[in-house]
Amino acid sequence: MSDTLLIALFAFLGAATVGVLGAGVLLLIRRRSVVAHLAVVASVAVTAMLAGTLAVAQAMFLSAHDLKVVTTVVAMAAVVSLATALLLGRWAVGRSRALALAARSFGDGGDFTSPDGPSTAELVELSRELEATSAKLAESRERERALETSRRELVAWISHDLRTPLAGLRAMSEALEDGVAADPSRYLRQIRTEVERLNGMVGDLFELSRIHAGALALSTSRISLYDLVGDALAGVDPLARECGVRLVGDRVEPVPVEVDGKEMSRVLGNLLVNAIRRTPADGTVAIAAERRPDGVVLSVTDGCGGIPEEDLPRVFDTGWRGTHARTPPAGAGLGLAIVRGIVEAHRGQATVRNVNGGCRFEVTLPPAEV
Repeated sequence: MSDTLLIALFAFLGAATVGVLGAGVLLLIRRRSVVAHLAVVASVAVTAMLAGTLAVAQAMFLSAHDLKVVTTVVAMAAVVSLATALLLGRWAVGRSRALALAARSFGDGGDFTSPDGPSTAELVELSRELEATSAKLAESRERERALETSRRELVAWISHDLRTPLAGLRAMSEALEDGVAADPSRYLRQIRTEVERLNGMVGDLFELSRIHAGALALSTSRISLYDLVGDALAGVDPLARECGVRLVGDRVEPVPVEVDGKEMSRVLGNLLVNAIRRTPADGTVAIAAERRPDGVVLSVTDGCGGIPEEDLPRVFDTGWRGTHARTPPAGAGLGLAIVRGIVEAHRGQATVRNVNGGCRFEVTLPPAEV
């Protein structure tokens, strides 16, 4: 074997021995600071070089003078390498601590702001991810606050709407029980009306709970919008006559859609009833259905006089009823929330905007596949 190969072999064995020991040390201190890791890596690099040199010297390939020179050079390199590793480690630890301190704002409900100053590529990437996470958490907190506000309003309004009919039912039942009711049949009819209204509120709450729980199971089929709208108009015609409101549905195209007929009938029924109750007598409620580039659009236009611009983003929120809708027959403010939930379950979108003399609710649904 040539001298060059022997030198390489002895140097490798000496350096490998140090490398194995260094790997063991790194394993033992794996939970310590990055400063300690960098110091060990720098020490292993220099010591491995020294160990290889000593192994070669022991094999009589180096003179004593050459060994002294090499050892001195390696010692100086060790000092410089260790100092550099310590400085780099302290800088990396400082940047990591600054990043950790900035990340603590998450727990305090604040927003994350990347610390100033240069940093490594990995820490910069981590800062970007933390900023994106901070933005998502801020949006989540905002949604949670809005939902909590809606829940409080819903509980307050439901309590109010339940208290009034229950008090009436109690008074009428006591009058019938004491035999002081002047017209018992009228009392019985009124009791039935109130019970039906309470039953409708409970049904709305149950439907809304299914929507929020993601338990709304749809049974879709191919239906013509013409038939769907015709059935909805027939269902609300008695209420429109009672309120003196004219129904118009002459702009309905026979466009096919893949929907759950029962749930979409509820959507149209809620929109039409809401429009009729808020349109003054001798007013008009118009329903239209047409195909557009973005899908199939169902619209219900009323004559309510419009909704304040600041209230438009809240129209479909649970419990929202506007500033003038605090008493029956306005209901509990669940109808439009149910509309949005059912429409979104159909991969559609429900919107509202003001028009001349009223507002228009639009439901956009994906067209039926050919």
